Amino acid sequence: MNFNRAVIKVGSALVAPTQEGCSGKYTLAIAQFITKCQQQGKEIILVSSGGVAAGRSLIHHGSPELSVSTRKAMSSVGQMQMMANWQRFFDIPCSQILITQHDLEDRKRFISIKKTIEIQLANGVLPIVNENDTVSSADSTVGDNDNLAALVAQVCDADSLFILSDIDGVFTKDPKVNDDAVLIPEIAKITDEIYAMAGTSRNHMATGGMKTKIEAAEKAVEHGINTYIINGTKSEVFTSLLNKVNPGTRFIADKNIITAKKHWLKHTRKSQGKIILDSGAVNALLNKGASLLPAGIKAIENTFKAGESVDLIDHQSNRIIGKGICLYGHHDLRRIMGKHSDDIVTILGHNHGAVVVHRDDMVIW
Repeated sequence: MNFNRAVIKVGSALVAPTQEGCSGKYTLAIAQFITKCQQQGKEIILVSSGGVAAGRSLIHHGSPELSVSTRKAMSSVGQMQMMANWQRFFDIPCSQILITQHDLEDRKRFISIKKTIEIQLANGVLPIVNENDTVSSADSTVGDNDNLAALVAQVCDADSLFILSDIDGVFTKDPKVNDDAVLIPEIAKITDEIYAMAGTSRNHMATGGMKTKIEAAEKAVEHGINTYIINGTKSEVFTSLLNKVNPGTRFIADKNIITAKKHWLKHTRKSQGKIILDSGAVNALLNKGASLLPAGIKAIENTFKAGESVDLIDHQSNRIIGKGICLYGHHDLRRIMGKHSDDIVTILGHNHGAVVVHRDDMVIW
């Protein structure tokens, strides 16, 4: 299990295990592992949860069910505590990178984040990434740092992703309630059965759980990134990793890697609407590598602007077959759907192109 550039995601259960501020109980061993990796010439990017848990004791609240505003306030003050907690373990400088879903959806910002991380790594800086909870809104949040870590791994062209939590990996059953649960050391393909094994988090401060870790793994392996779910509470885990032994569950990287742009489109940009396709259009997209023409559209759902992403739906099965960047907004598209491309100018008085979604701006699954 060789790796040269890795993203390490650390959950809040490790950063603030008592939920009353940051602790070195587990993060010290993690920091020592990172230092040893760097001494071997490996490049590390850290994605750290724990802002809310770190700031919990510093913001007055009257209920375990925190309001969004209270969580934002806790995260803002806790972020400072979390960064200070990490920096004390390193002789090298650490950087703070706070991002939102919008930053990742915008291709220019995406590239900017990539270049920033590359420059920091080249200068011996440890980038520490977290979601910018203070400014994020419902439509701009990634939602959990497992999936954020997978997207960061894509941004910085990592070859490995290590998701550290307080669990050993993926089990055949929930090991906390089933004595006969067995750890799965390797997963070659993520199926519905794998997702069915995912339980829910029992930590009320956590936003993830096994399901989000598997989602993150699915994003990463499609980009050719080996992904590991391992127990960061056990110091012997890091000895195993340094000895190239897998101590948890490894999701094997896909050799059929989709392009960086299409991976970004599939996993990073949120769809704003749906386009329902007739059978001819579905066949053309799935089997002929075609672009989507207005003639193949049966219906449109939701509102969206030109240049936003939309899901492409098979009208017979009602399942998503792909996703793409639409060249027309919903209002114009309702007028030209089912029509021939030659009629677009006559109907609209303008023309953004003969296709609704170009093949180069589309990903099929």
